[in-house]
Amino acid sequence: MKLNLERPIVFFDLETTGIDIAHDRIVEICLLKVYPNANQESKVMRINPTIHIPEEASAVNGIYDDDVADCPTFKEVADELWQFMKDCDLGGFNSNHFDIPLLVEEFLRAGMNVDMRHVRSIDVQNIYHKLERRTLIAAYKFYCGKDLENAHSALADTEATYEVLCAQLDHYPDVLQNDVDFLTEYSRRNRNVDFAGRMVYNDEGVEIFNFGKYKGMPVADVLRRDPSYYSWIQQGDFTLNTKQVLTEIALRSKGK
Repeated sequence: MKLNLERPIVFFDLETTGIDIAHDRIVEICLLKVYPNANQESKVMRINPTIHIPEEASAVNGIYDDDVADCPTFKEVADELWQFMKDCDLGGFNSNHFDIPLLVEEFLRAGMNVDMRHVRSIDVQNIYHKLERRTLIAAYKFYCGKDLENAHSALADTEATYEVLCAQLDHYPDVLQNDVDFLTEYSRRNRNVDFAGRMVYNDEGVEIFNFGKYKGMPVADVLRRDPSYYSWIQQGDFTLNTKQVLTEIALRSKGK
């Protein structure tokens, strides 16, 4: 089934130095832009992370320090990447939980405060886990009837993710709607306020903490009762995006 689109959607996949959103870096990014008329445009870049790629990460993605030594840093290509992605929706496999938060961190480290507030994101893994609960390799085999060659290659994973989503629409016509708004909502795990999910919206649409001693409590109320908690987060080992969103809530609360 052809994906029903109102505007382009960019499916993307990252190869990284690890899985810590706050500290790890991108070493390869693949983007597949699908237009409403089904035309496609792809971009693959290797990135010098400016830090050592751990051996365990290289064992998974096949990318070593020497492979990216002469590649541009993320800061050097950040504007080019954003020009390719802006005004598009996003899609990926485990992208809501990992790829999008890490990508936003890289943009922030590069000094770019990209506006993602109106970007809809479809996480194909979440759809798959809700309906079948498998990995991308198994999903590709299940839905597309093919073996995934070059698994953990960013290009192969990205193309497979797009194919799996289209196949999911065919496989579950009574469950899934061919609509980006529906797929965005269906593939959402939590209603995150920040990309890392440290803060989420409750059923009333109020921002609440999703961790620690104040879990479940409204963020604005906590900041008023315990101002030191704001400082603790700002000085702590949290993502730049989490700190940025917390500051926005704190400033908004002071203005009330």
